[in-house]
Amino acid sequence: MITLFISWGVLALAVITLAAMRKIAARDENDVLHVDDPSFVNRQQSVARRLDKIDNLGKPLTIVLVVYGIGLLAWYLYTGWQQSQGLN
Repeated sequence: MITLFISWGVLALAVITLAAMRKIAARDENDVLHVDDPSFVNRQQSVARRLDKIDNLGKPLTIVLVVYGIGLLAWYLYTGWQQSQGLN
């Protein structure tokens, strides 16, 4: 049972790491559209691609983390209820 909680913790650490990576990558983001200078346009496109890659991995991983956590909590509460009722 402890391995399930450890695996959830590792998954949570991965999501936190991705969030930190996204924050660091978004630090270079510039919301103002530059159409005159190609170097600014290329930098904006590069940052946007990097953020998209992180988002494409982070969103499903966050969903898995939440669903896994809810399932783990439900299982833990159910087994606790069974033990308190003497059903085990």
